[in-house]
Amino acid sequence: MFVIGEAVLDDSVCGTSFCCDVHVCKGACCTLPGGRGAPLEDDEVLEIAKAFPAARQFLSARSIQVIETSGLAEGRAGDYATPCIGQQECVFALFDGGVAQCSFERAYEGGLTDWRKPLSCHLFPIRIRQWGNDVVRYEEIDECAPGREHGTLQRVRLHDFLREPLIRKYGEEWYEGFKRYCDSRAGE
Repeated sequence: MFVIGEAVLDDSVCGTSFCCDVHVCKGACCTLPGGRGAPLEDDEVLEIAKAFPAARQFLSARSIQVIETSGLAEGRAGDYATPCIGQQECVFALFDGGVAQCSFERAYEGGLTDWRKPLSCHLFPIRIRQWGNDVVRYEEIDECAPGREHGTLQRVRLHDFLREPLIRKYGEEWYEGFKRYCDSRAGE
């Protein structure tokens, strides 16, 4: 474990090779079993409400029906998450060529909204938990084995792959200090 700013980070965040390979994993992170969707920060509930009209057009009738019944988010302040279909698939997932993708990200890429997607999705497979400070850890799951293999082949490290969402969360200055630390440990 090491500390950068107010974040406590697990060593694996620096030492893991990773680069998503969604054509192999089929967007498994959007369909993980467990009954609870992506963790949301409180302010993201409002972002979802604002971006939903742009993302709605990419969703199936089944997703829209669940949203109309369950709402855009579930939980309470400090513990929100996206709703799921059948205890698994995120209600905001769309399928393109058999690959699960985020409808918010599709709307963002199309210039229909300025909000990309929930931060926890953008950061995955990094997860952040609150225990006084942010505790940042790499969540190694079987479904992401293709991403680890692809990262190794492409020589991409997890912290480089997730540069943009880490800056989104902590800022450019924090990321640069974090990257320097990780780079100093390369080859250990």
